[in-house]
Amino acid sequence: MSALRDLLTRRIARTGPLSVAEFMTDCLLHPEHGYYTTRDPLGAGGDFTTAPEISQMFGELLGLWLAQVWMDQGQPTPFLLAELGPGRGTLTADILRATRAVPGFQEAMQVHLVEVSPALRKRQAEALAGVDKTFHDHLADLPDGPLFLIANEFFDALPIRQFQRANTYWHERQIGADDGRLIWGLGPETRFEMLDDRLAGTTEGQIVELNTPALPLAEDIGARIARHGGAALIIDYGDAISIGDTFQALKAHEPVDPLACPGKADLTAHVAFGPLARAAAPAVASAPTPQGVFLERLGITARAQALAQRLAGDALDSHIAAHRRLTHPEEMGTLFKVMALTPPGQPTPPGLDP
Repeated sequence: MSALRDLLTRRIARTGPLSVAEFMTDCLLHPEHGYYTTRDPLGAGGDFTTAPEISQMFGELLGLWLAQVWMDQGQPTPFLLAELGPGRGTLTADILRATRAVPGFQEAMQVHLVEVSPALRKRQAEALAGVDKTFHDHLADLPDGPLFLIANEFFDALPIRQFQRANTYWHERQIGADDGRLIWGLGPETRFEMLDDRLAGTTEGQIVELNTPALPLAEDIGARIARHGGAALIIDYGDAISIGDTFQALKAHEPVDPLACPGKADLTAHVAFGPLARAAAPAVASAPTPQGVFLERLGITARAQALAQRLAGDALDSHIAAHRRLTHPEEMGTLFKVMALTPPGQPTPPGLDP
């Protein structure tokens, strides 16, 4: 039995079943046995790969997007360039490289990284060696000022609660224990007021998910942008609303049972962009736009063709595969969505649906 499974089963025996959110929190962030607190999970030797690790084109285009929005808002100086959950620092590094030639951009920026993982902070410091940067544990720790923020595959890792539609109201999905094993169960049928608006669109047995930690974060981001200016770009897999069981675990790039190896696998769920957009008001949210459409509108194919001129053999094959993976509907192109938050009165930023 793993150390974290032992801790969880003893906790369940003492205090009762866990919500999915409680389970995710311990599995991902336990100070001794948590997934993110004990390892670098990215890359071929890890459990998953994010878009910035697939190709430099992703970060370059996001950097130029940020620079364009910054110029469209009158080049505020100084401004905060922030990333939530920066992984290995690859995305911020690519953004900085792409914006090096934008007059005044880097002179005006202050780089802020919101990261709780000591292992990943170390990798970020290495990737951004020589860059003046500030680390934060929480978004709320950021100083005031115009905020240009990226959140790529950040919200999907926040703890969710799951609810299964009953005859009249809802059962909360819970995690219990039986003979040392973690097992699924259901709480009693209960009315949850925050789900009253989902009763009309669901039928018995269907599952909806609530990402409650995401809403105050979106509210904070939206308030900052509405008050001080700036923009946020949220990129994740999901859709406008939550429907169905999207809770999943990845280990060595393969799906596994989320209850099988607590603390040893990545746990995520699809993001519901609609609640984030509403929480971020009075900042204005764009429509969630498919990642492939967004990147094509920003010119990824032209950039790919330019880079391909200098490649051959396996390097060229990998480059073509990376372009396909980022944009093709059967890869990341449709499942992943992009949503921007901007101040009231601003036009919809480049590449996005209004």
